[in-house]
Amino acid sequence: MKNIFTKHPHAIGESYFKHFFKACSFGFKLLFISFRVFIHAIFPFFFEHSTSEKIRKLNDILQKRKKEVTDLQEN
Repeated sequence: MKNIFTKHPHAIGESYFKHFFKACSFGFKLLFISFRVFIHAIFPFFFEHSTSEKIRKLNDILQKRKKEVTDLQEN
């Protein structure tokens, strides 16, 4: 029986703990970004461009990881 906790991490070339810490890192970044969005909602003059820039950078990182995983799985 395959371990449901390691199936996905192993499929993308990571150990359970490497995947855990990487996912937590993205989660904390998203929490920080969402905090900035709420501040911006109340005070539109704060974080006018930095929040969207952070989202763009995070998406670039995720897309690069996705491409690396796809390349890994094809080989």
